[in-house]
Amino acid sequence: MYRRHFIAAAVSAVAAGISATSGAAVVAKPARTILVVGDSLSAEYGLKRGTGWVALMEQRLKDSKLTATVVNASISGDTTSGGRARLATLLAQHRPTHVVIELGGNDALRGLPLQLTEDNLTFMTQAAQKVGARVLLVGMQVPPNYGRDYGARFAALFADVAKANKAALVPFLLEGVANESGAASSTRMFQADRIHPREEAHPIMLANVWPELRKLLQ
Repeated sequence: MYRRHFIAAAVSAVAAGISATSGAAVVAKPARTILVVGDSLSAEYGLKRGTGWVALMEQRLKDSKLTATVVNASISGDTTSGGRARLATLLAQHRPTHVVIELGGNDALRGLPLQLTEDNLTFMTQAAQKVGARVLLVGMQVPPNYGRDYGARFAALFADVAKANKAALVPFLLEGVANESGAASSTRMFQADRIHPREEAHPIMLANVWPELRKLLQ
């Protein structure tokens, strides 16, 4: 009799432990790692460290009580081909749950074929998704002097890649910055080179990215 009681008590204790462990697993929040693969717009070119939109995003995550590690792997001057070449190493090293791809602007500045840019973005999106990461594509546009047709096709390729691969999309990182009305916008929002945004523009850039990123995190 005592032996039966002992076994029953032991079984109950084990069951209780399993239940408690299961409960803890349900409520535990998964670790998030956000990998940002971008160019100078994300690499704080010409800015004081900690003032770019990626750094501001990291602070916004903390303020929103969204636990995440942010890895900014952006390189000034990088193209989609450069991002594609180094993505596998970044995925293996950081094992991100979310990947933000902000590349393509330098492709346009160098006059690279639009199909090459689209193919590279597709490859990067699919590679990140294959390791279980959720992808946010950050779109770019080119100035009117590139021609209306080229500009329209360049802007559209980001949406095409996102739609084809069921990825999230920010249509234009510089919305409210590069297309700000008024003749003084180029001097107020951009550095002397008229290409790279000043510190004042980066909160606007984050405001363009944040709504879509937050959806992915939830």
